[in-house]
Amino acid sequence: MRRRLAAAIDSTLLRPEARPDEVAALCREAVELQVAAVCVQPVYVEVAAKALAGSGVELATVVGFPLGANVTAVKVAEARHAVASGATELDMVLALGWFKAGEDRRVEDDIRAVVEGVEGRTVKVILETGYLSPDEIRRACLLAQAAGAHFVKTSTGFGPAGARVEDVVLMRETVGPEMGVKAAGGIRDRAAALRMLEAGANRLGTSSARAILLEG
Repeated sequence: MRRRLAAAIDSTLLRPEARPDEVAALCREAVELQVAAVCVQPVYVEVAAKALAGSGVELATVVGFPLGANVTAVKVAEARHAVASGATELDMVLALGWFKAGEDRRVEDDIRAVVEGVEGRTVKVILETGYLSPDEIRRACLLAQAAGAHFVKTSTGFGPAGARVEDVVLMRETVGPEMGVKAAGGIRDRAAALRMLEAGANRLGTSSARAILLEG
């Protein structure tokens, strides 16, 4: 059970006041626990890359975070810089304003530009499901899938709601088995983590990796 959970966890530190020493400590813990990845602010990608070198733990960072409101060229530049600095995975925020306005083509093109800009690196699209109806969640999933993204993800952790079982179920039903689903936001104990996996998630974003994995 612990190995299964560890293989699904993105150990996350995205607090605005996070310090470099905290990022280094997170990476040491991630290597110890052998989680799937760590996810840090873009400014700390180089710090994390050095700490994780040779460990087998992936390095994720965020793009257009937390609002998704950066113009596409900036998102692409941010993603490329992160990859050049050592990131292997990118968690980008959906362009929510365009999406809510029904500008689906612009949203899809925005995602595709990042996917193509990082040449095969894993791209996860954060839908920020707390702002979306079930029909909008389905639509957003299909746009991310059409654009070539590798995962859809529930939340930034800074929006109105975190991961909800019903949203994860809907996301998995929409994208099918071939695309990843990441649940993030409010996953703080093993019971919550297992509920998300049972609902269809195959990655979990959490700042409570140690508590989840070492829970008795």
